Amino acid sequence: MGTVQKVTFNNRISREFSQTVKQRVNDYFDEKGISKHANFQMVLKTIILLTLYFGSYFLIISGNFSLNVMWFLTFLMGIGMAGIGFSVSHDALHGAYSSNKYVNSALGYTFDLLGANGYIWKITHNIIHHTYTNIHGHDEDLEVADFIRLSPHSEYKAVHRVQHILAFFAYSFATLFWVFIKDYKNFFKANIGPYDNKNHPVSELLILIGTKAFYYFYMLAIPMLLLEIAWYHLVIGFVTLHLTAGLILGIIFQLAHVVEETDHPTPDENNMIDEHWVIHEMVTTNNFARKNKLLCWYVGGLNFQIEHHLFPKVCSIHYPDISHIVEKTANEFGIPYNQHETFSEAVASHYRTLKKFGDPNFKYAEA
Repeated sequence: MGTVQKVTFNNRISREFSQTVKQRVNDYFDEKGISKHANFQMVLKTIILLTLYFGSYFLIISGNFSLNVMWFLTFLMGIGMAGIGFSVSHDALHGAYSSNKYVNSALGYTFDLLGANGYIWKITHNIIHHTYTNIHGHDEDLEVADFIRLSPHSEYKAVHRVQHILAFFAYSFATLFWVFIKDYKNFFKANIGPYDNKNHPVSELLILIGTKAFYYFYMLAIPMLLLEIAWYHLVIGFVTLHLTAGLILGIIFQLAHVVEETDHPTPDENNMIDEHWVIHEMVTTNNFARKNKLLCWYVGGLNFQIEHHLFPKVCSIHYPDISHIVEKTANEFGIPYNQHETFSEAVASHYRTLKKFGDPNFKYAEA
């Protein structure tokens, strides 16, 4: 991605909604006398998800189970991997898990233990995606693959006609790409999002190399050394883990921004989005399945993306409660509060959006 001018927002307008919703959410925590960070339920969830992933791993390398059982355990590892990313790493890397920066830093390394890189994630997600949500040429989350068109403003290619089918296969390979290519590519490319010639600390390069090497060692070398399996058995298990985690992660993240209800605004001639940043986040973001308690537990509140984008420093365990405040305030100010009642409705909307963006005759009309 080439050098692009930074986009700004017209934060001089519509400030009342931003001020009101922030004040009401702050009042909620003050009146309840509770912390904005993790509570017992969040800590318990963290233990369960870490146990699911690493417990399955240790059962596999114990060598006490058949190939079929070990293969099933790789599915569980994939489910655990996605859950840790959703519920533990994500909050920690946003500084939302704890008020203690060292706790956040330590838990943030769970991301690296899963084969990804927390430092690059904080640039591409915390800074770029959260600031320039759904803005083509800036939001890195819209750049999944050349054959997937997630923005109506990106270049159209013939292959996009079938992207509604290809996309879900692409999502499945997301974490494999992440582990072996994506982090290196983002670390060493000259321009990332709106940043031109971004310089990275040498210490972060060493962490990248060290944690990647450790991941390859415990996930690939140790099983081959300890288990009496053929190399292709290892490959099947490793790929199964990542296809499981990739599909889950890919779908969940896309349902938050690439659905029929969300906007894809373009800057004006001055490279400005002519609305307050908070309003921009409201119209480009979507919630789903807010009443599905199991899903809310597992995805760490990522189905409450509106609340997450407005309050990224608040632990996801609180999003279901503060969502009622945000929705009520949005309704009072006549601001859209995009949501789908169920997970299946959100998936269907994403599927239809992929078809629209893959149609060469589709013309996007900005809101």
